[in-house]
Amino acid sequence: MNTEFFIAKRLNNNTEADKRFPATIMGIAVTGISISLAVMLVAISIVTGFKEEIRNKVIGFGSHIQILNYDSNVSFETSPIEATPDFLPLIKNTNGVRHIQVFGLKAGIVKTQNDIQGLVLKGVGQDYDWSFFDKSMIQGKSLVLKKDSVSNQIVISSFLAKKLKLNPGDSFQMWFIQDTPRFRKFTVSGIYETSLQEFDKTFALADIRHIQRLSGWNENQVSGLEMMVNDFSEIDRITIEVNEIVATSFFENGSRLKVLNIVEKYPQIFDWLNLQDINVMVIIILMLIVAGINMITGLLIIILDRTNMIGILKALGTSNRSVRSIFIYQSSFLIIKGLLWGNLLG
Repeated sequence: MNTEFFIAKRLNNNTEADKRFPATIMGIAVTGISISLAVMLVAISIVTGFKEEIRNKVIGFGSHIQILNYDSNVSFETSPIEATPDFLPLIKNTNGVRHIQVFGLKAGIVKTQNDIQGLVLKGVGQDYDWSFFDKSMIQGKSLVLKKDSVSNQIVISSFLAKKLKLNPGDSFQMWFIQDTPRFRKFTVSGIYETSLQEFDKTFALADIRHIQRLSGWNENQVSGLEMMVNDFSEIDRITIEVNEIVATSFFENGSRLKVLNIVEKYPQIFDWLNLQDINVMVIIILMLIVAGINMITGLLIIILDRTNMIGILKALGTSNRSVRSIFIYQSSFLIIKGLLWGNLLG
């Protein structure tokens, strides 16, 4: 039998000491450890959940990876690419790629009877994944696109709906400034809200065939291809592999394609999210210090309270190592109890 463990266990289970001052201090030490661990768990959970929620919302607007014309700049007037390039089967077979869809972008101005607002129209096709916007829809419904007819329905944000006083079923005109100004009349199909005002006040979704006709493109020309991946942690690897596939593709005018992932497209947002980890580290360090001080204080009180016991053990020939082991075991019991309650509380 482990004598040190036996003595520590008897000391820990000594009911006669429950009303003594040291027992109260031990309870405070366990409580301090429990609260410290619970705070660390909550902090990590909140920041991790916050980062994932913001990341998913940004990805919902721009997908994980985009394939664009290399001539496209930072504006929303893009140069077209083919919707079904020769390398498309290779990309679909890339490990980790979940879904590929086309999109088109066109900037315009929304005009109602009393209000006006700039907007970017994002054109989507029948292959569009509506899972993100279905979860963000607060009124109406997403678009239903048919192959044989162009839909005049549009999905707008709650920001735009409130500013222009629009509801599902209402119609408005959207003007597009180009060599010959043109306009389209849309009917609100649904209203979404993501709480990311930078995106909510910018994007509305409509049939991509409007973008193609306004830009003078044919049916096989789009602004780019959007790719969704299974695991966000592999986005860099997939970006490199896709870039290797499309790097050798050139158009007749000499232009080529570029591959851009969501982190490269919105670096300021993801840098800001990474800064949140510093807050978590500060909280963890502070809580570890608090838990450590509580444990050290509790151990000192145990040792001072058991001075007579230590003297008896030394008189019987117990080594210093054995005496230390007794108190290490006893402090371990307190730590385990604190960890157990901290996990339950967290």
